Amino acid sequence: MAIPQLLVHDRRDNVGVVVVEELKKGDEMLCVVTEDDSDFTLVAGQDVPIGHKVALVDLGEGDTIIKYGEDIGQMISSVAAGEHVHVHNLKTKRW
Repeated sequence: MAIPQLLVHDRRDNVGVVVVEELKKGDEMLCVVTEDDSDFTLVAGQDVPIGHKVALVDLGEGDTIIKYGEDIGQMISSVAAGEHVHVHNLKTKRW
């Protein structure tokens, strides 16, 4: 079996986490959903560091981000599926 590049924890999640070094724009990622061990592929829209999030779908400003099946914040700018989601475009709703 191929090694996954992206892990998605819950079927409701709209972001996954990069689990390999050197993920580059244009790489086809094997994405594994840990909840049910299913998988799918997605093309990286940008270089993304290990441990950072990638959008699974197009996300717009104001959209709620779901990770681990939970609301973790709100987008402050838009990204396309496969692009980097981190503190530059995601903010917690707590403050």
